[in-house]
Amino acid sequence: MKLTAAREVLLRPLQAVIGVVERRQTMPILANVLIVAKDGQVSITATDLEVELVASADVEVSVDGEVTVPGRKLLDICKALPESADITISLSGEKLTVKSGRSRFVLTTLPATEFPAVEDINAGQRLSLPQSVLLRLFERTHFSMAQQDVRYYLNGLLLETNKNHLRAVATDGHRLALCQAELESGNLPEQQVIVPRKGVIELQRLLAGEGNLTLELGDNHIRIQLPGIRFTSKLIDGRFPEYDRVIPADASNVLSADRNEFRGALQRAAILSNEKYRGIRLVIRDSGVVIQAHNPEQEEAEEELEVTYSGADIEVGFNVNYLLDALSALETDTIDLALVDGNSSCLLREPDADDCLYVVMPMRL
Repeated sequence: MKLTAAREVLLRPLQAVIGVVERRQTMPILANVLIVAKDGQVSITATDLEVELVASADVEVSVDGEVTVPGRKLLDICKALPESADITISLSGEKLTVKSGRSRFVLTTLPATEFPAVEDINAGQRLSLPQSVLLRLFERTHFSMAQQDVRYYLNGLLLETNKNHLRAVATDGHRLALCQAELESGNLPEQQVIVPRKGVIELQRLLAGEGNLTLELGDNHIRIQLPGIRFTSKLIDGRFPEYDRVIPADASNVLSADRNEFRGALQRAAILSNEKYRGIRLVIRDSGVVIQAHNPEQEEAEEELEVTYSGADIEVGFNVNYLLDALSALETDTIDLALVDGNSSCLLREPDADDCLYVVMPMRL
């Protein structure tokens, strides 16, 4: 194998895939990236057995071939070389030589045949959509995913296709985030898949605001094709909770507030909340809302806020971080907070819109 390319041309695919290369590996091959040089192109593949990334670039290929080399070492070498430098990579026996100007590096390799690659995912459905649509769905829901929960199906994000909608849902059992987008390609079959946490984080890094992508859903994998990059992830094998049952249907007590003012008041009150449980109390009346917080050191905070409210007097406690996350994800100047009573979940949403909903469970204070 032998190829020549400009430093920047090689850096792009390397930087695109390196996020899935774990620093500590149980299998040495997983610290490596697979390099395939063929037909004037180089493709670089990285995997951690859960997520696989393949990125390609046009290069000058003198001799076709494939091999695996330590991914982070190769990336560090390319980054350390001068800008616009030409790099020649050649394989001789079991050693890979990287040359640029007067610099020369020799890396150990492992056979390409040992590299675990995902080929066909048996896609049940395939759809094309703008990258910005999927990025918006992830950005407005990902923070509600659980972290290392024993209910493993919560450690990921639900993607659901239904007729002409693509919906993302995440929950950790204490809160829920839902966002959906209407797609031009109607009559999609109903399908639910759970994308693991690491896959969601990698996709957020890769997705841009421009251009389209192709999304393929298989029985065990999700695959997304971006310009020059192919993302494949295993799916979490489990049944996601029936999230519709968590969304309050009869929350008739609706509070409307300026989003930034409400968020600022919560942030100030949170300074003196219990550092472990992060609880704050909302005392909601016709005249407005009072936000209260206290901690084991007997310190207290109180914020009064003018809001628009017509409903029963309600006192309810919430984890302030969950409210702040939802307020940060909402985009309008004004938000609605809907409640049933002081013992039920609250529903946060944008006025006159139901494409993004946030549910926060109450807590006892």
